[in-house]
Amino acid sequence: MTPVRHIHSRTVLLPHENIDTDRIIPARFLTTTTRVGLGRHAFRDWRYRSDGTPDPEFVLNRPEAIGAGILVAGRNFGCGSSREHAPWALLDAGFRAVISSEIADIFRSNALKNGLVAITVAAPEHRFLLRHPGIELRIDVAAGEITLPDGGRFGFSLDAFARHCLVEGIDQLGFLLRHDAIIQNYEEQFA
Repeated sequence: MTPVRHIHSRTVLLPHENIDTDRIIPARFLTTTTRVGLGRHAFRDWRYRSDGTPDPEFVLNRPEAIGAGILVAGRNFGCGSSREHAPWALLDAGFRAVISSEIADIFRSNALKNGLVAITVAAPEHRFLLRHPGIELRIDVAAGEITLPDGGRFGFSLDAFARHCLVEGIDQLGFLLRHDAIIQNYEEQFA
């Protein structure tokens, strides 16, 4: 996993509430165990018409969405079933962070474990972001701060272990492997 210390990008808005994991990545695309290529199926049933052509009205198909790495979503983002493919699809689609006033616990856990920074902000800050589409944000993962273009800041919290893993660019297994010598030494004491 690549370390995630800072993210600097424009936002794209998907202000709908209760976007579940089946909306993020429909179940019919869960047949793979690889992350590559899932981005083209992110929000598939919203992004494409029945004939397979992109729907120009969907926000991610608009020119202003190109290159945006921060998704600002409506309340209760990522609810529904647990599927690790949902953060995989968002990462493969180019997103590095998701910001909402409420993110489902299982989705948030899966996102953070896979390098997608899932951030909850207070309702006033969320409303501000929703009123300012395409705003440039700087996210400092270690400091837990989002900086606005005018220098204003929003704070956010992350679980300390998740923050450590993001900043170091390791997953849970990588964390354990970094402590392999200590673990072996402990096991040898009781062997």
